[in-house]
Amino acid sequence: MRQQPKVEAQGGKAARVLYKPWGIVGSLVAALIARQVFTVVWTKVVPVDSDDPPKPLESEYSLGQVVLAATIQGAIFAVVKALFQRASARGFQRWTGEWPGD
Repeated sequence: MRQQPKVEAQGGKAARVLYKPWGIVGSLVAALIARQVFTVVWTKVVPVDSDDPPKPLESEYSLGQVVLAATIQGAIFAVVKALFQRASARGFQRWTGEWPGD
């Protein structure tokens, strides 16, 4: 027997407006955490002399290294941001009783 996916309760316009500042702060915190996670992951994946990942305009790195760094950084940022947004929406729902999205 297949289980139906859980559907979130829809929130009203007031919930979305009240959630905005909460969501902005959450996004900033998520970005800071994602940056730290990326730095740790980058030093483990590519053990080089510099702890800093290659930037697109640094000529000493190959295109492959720059693209690899950007791919890893983008994936980590997307996952951390999604986790934070989901967790903050759940917290908001527990606090107010309304889901801030949709």
